[in-house]
Amino acid sequence: MVPPPVTRGLLRAVFGLPGPVKRLIAGAPVRLDGQRLDLDAQLLLRMTRLEGGHLSAPTVEEARRGLRRGQSYLDRVPARPVRTRDVDAGGVPARLYTPKGLPEGSPLLVFYHGGGWVIGDLDTHDTVCRYLAVHAGVRVLSVAYRLAPEHRYPAATEDAVAAYTWAVANAGTLDADPAAVAVGGDSAGGNLAAVVGLLAERRPDFALLFYPATDMTVRRRSRELFADGFYLTDADMIWFSDHYCPQERRADPAASPLLAQDLSGFPATYLVTAGFDPLRDEGEAFARRLEEAGVPVAARRQDDLVHGFVNMWSLGGRFQEALSEAAGALRTGLCAGPRRRS
Repeated sequence: MVPPPVTRGLLRAVFGLPGPVKRLIAGAPVRLDGQRLDLDAQLLLRMTRLEGGHLSAPTVEEARRGLRRGQSYLDRVPARPVRTRDVDAGGVPARLYTPKGLPEGSPLLVFYHGGGWVIGDLDTHDTVCRYLAVHAGVRVLSVAYRLAPEHRYPAATEDAVAAYTWAVANAGTLDADPAAVAVGGDSAGGNLAAVVGLLAERRPDFALLFYPATDMTVRRRSRELFADGFYLTDADMIWFSDHYCPQERRADPAASPLLAQDLSGFPATYLVTAGFDPLRDEGEAFARRLEEAGVPVAARRQDDLVHGFVNMWSLGGRFQEALSEAAGALRTGLCAGPRRRS
C-alpha cells in the first residue's frame, strides 16, 4: 500500500495541474439535474474509483480503516496554530479546539462528525474542526459519540445531547460564552446536531448543518438520481442505516428530525447541501420545514459539489470556498454580538 505522504504528494501534483490537463484525466463534464459537477470534484471521484474506495465495506472495521486512510491523504492544518486538549464532556469523550490568540469568552461550537453513525471519529474530522475554529473565530468541542453497530440508536443521540448539555453548563471552564453555544455537524453528525436542536432543554443559539440526514423513512428523488458514482452511494446509505437504527424506530424524530411535529423552537440555522448528493433533497426539505415554522434559516445548495466536501477542503478550489462560506455564516450568525439569556 502506498504511504499516505506519497499519496498526498500525488494529489497535490494532480490538483495543481492546468485545468485542461485535469479535464483530460477527469473525463467529459458531468451534467445532471440541471447541474454541472465541479472539475476538481469529478477529478477526485475518478481518482477514488481507481483506488476502489467505498464508504461501506464487508466489515465495519474495514470501513472505519478505509475512511481514516482516505482522510490521511487529505490532511493539512491551517497556518494559524490551534491548541487541542481532550475533554470528558459529561461522560462522552471530546476534543476542544482553541485557535491561538482567541480571547476568553468566545462562542463555542459543539460539533458532531459524520460517517453514517458507524464510521468516523475525532481524527477523521480534525482538520474540519481546525478550519472552523480558525475561520469562524470560535472554540470547537468535537464529540466522540458512541458508534453503531456496537451501540445502536439511540446511543448516539443520547451522547450528542449529553455532551451539548455538559458544554452549556461548563462553557466557562472551557473559556467560552455560555450564552453563545452552537451545534453543528456533517451528514450523520448534521443529523445529531439537528436532534440536539430539537431535544435539548436549553436550545442552541445557532445550528450549522452540512448535508444532514433528516429522514430515514422516505427515498427522495436525489437518492435515485445520485445513487451511485458520487462518493456516498445508495448502497452505503442502506449499509449505514441497517447498522444504526432498527426499521421500527426510523420514524422517531430523534432518528428522523424532519418528522418532528413542531420545529418552531429550533435555533437559527445555516443548512448547506451538495448538488450531487443522495441526501440533498431531505436536507432541503428540512430547511423548508424550518422556514414554515418561522425559524431563521439560510439554505444553501453547493450545486456543483458532492457529499463529504467539508473533508476535502485542503484540496482548495470549490471545496474550500464552500467551507469558508459556512465558517462565515457561523461567525455572522453566532458571533455578531453578545447573547444573553434572561
